Amino acid sequence: MKNSRSRFLDVRGLRYHLREWGEPGADRLFLLHGWMDASPSFQFMVDAFARDWHVIAPDWRGFGRSEWRGDCYWFPDYLADLDAILTAESPAVPARLIGHSMGGNVALLYAGVRPTRVAAAVSLDAFGLADRAAEQAPARYAQWLDELAAPAVFRAHADPAALAARLQRDNPRLDAGRAAWLAENLGVQTAEGFRIAGDPAHRRVNPVLYRRAEAEACWRRILAPVLWIEPEQGALRRRLGVSDAAHDAARACFARLEVEEVADAGHNLHHDQPAVIAGIIERFLLSNESGALASIQA
Repeated sequence: MKNSRSRFLDVRGLRYHLREWGEPGADRLFLLHGWMDASPSFQFMVDAFARDWHVIAPDWRGFGRSEWRGDCYWFPDYLADLDAILTAESPAVPARLIGHSMGGNVALLYAGVRPTRVAAAVSLDAFGLADRAAEQAPARYAQWLDELAAPAVFRAHADPAALAARLQRDNPRLDAGRAAWLAENLGVQTAEGFRIAGDPAHRRVNPVLYRRAEAEACWRRILAPVLWIEPEQGALRRRLGVSDAAHDAARACFARLEVEEVADAGHNLHHDQPAVIAGIIERFLLSNESGALASIQA
């Protein structure tokens, strides 16, 4: 495995953990993990990269080794945190963003909010959420208040092996070796047992309803080329209520979109097919390298 190193950065008053692979001075990639995950999750994909990139992968606030904050988390904070990280790490050069799931949604929204700050964006099975009607707001706020009144907890396991077994139940394609490595590197020992590292407050419902039209308005402002990688079946998207029609409408928002569907992969494509995903990403980045940077800087 390629060696990674850790350092910490002050991000809007929080102690943020950054994991890095490769040498400073090489072309940078920013890898953005998903919900209930952390930066080590990208190890297998980074191992498969052919080019010597300088990879920077933050643990989002309240995940992995980054500092916790408060009793709930707000999605716009991820945009602000990314903005601060890019200001510190790539102030003069538009960034290449690669995000999985929640991280992919952050990357695509950010690319529309700050279109000149992004040279290329890669989404790994990040498709937004199902639109929510305004009439759902009272019940959602009530649920949030009820959850705030009770302690938030993560499921605990007896040891790393038990967490690895759970990861394999969640993803049957994950082999035993990768599951064991992920459990050791994503988990933490607590008084209650071994569990995923992070703040249990992330399990509380978001009281703010998702409005798909807002996401689409951001996507339409993206200047950078976008690569959308997803599993062939799209099982999670459909289970979360994002219809084929909504998915097609989302794709139509992007002016410069490439789509790749990957066989024999689920939601965690970077675990199931890391070499395939790494190859697709590198071909996309290298084919768009000069044109992307020139169009953004113009």
